[in-house]
Amino acid sequence: MKLEDELKSKFRNEFHKVGLNIFFTSNWLAQSQKKIFKKFNLTVQQYNILRILRGQQGQPVTIGNIKCRMLERESDVSRIVDKMRTRGLVKRYSCEDDRRATHIFITEEGLELLQKMECYEEVFDSMLSCLTEDEAKQLNLLLDKIRDFEDQA
Repeated sequence: MKLEDELKSKFRNEFHKVGLNIFFTSNWLAQSQKKIFKKFNLTVQQYNILRILRGQQGQPVTIGNIKCRMLERESDVSRIVDKMRTRGLVKRYSCEDDRRATHIFITEEGLELLQKMECYEEVFDSMLSCLTEDEAKQLNLLLDKIRDFEDQA
């Protein structure tokens, strides 16, 4: 459906429209993800942390490193990790070399949860299957180009 119809609105120009379209589409995708994560009693941030930890392949990662790799960088990673530790999804250890640092690892339970969620990842991917692979590449380039503005400003 066209953005004009969704929002019942007109736009100043195409730049105004694309900005709102990105926000609207981002929220639409996020709401779809939240429905999936709710089935597993997870938040988007917790899922993001689990995926970061799985990618470490058993190597420790610090809270600061996780925060740098989060999709939502404003997240209170320490608090989220504590909740995940209570559920048995992650382990947290003090770093022997630097007592201020904490190492985080994913547990078997966390890995099993991600395994159970794989079929839902395919559902999420299918939401974008209306695009061809070339269109997806082009969209990725365009979105990267928008974020590059920050480096130029």
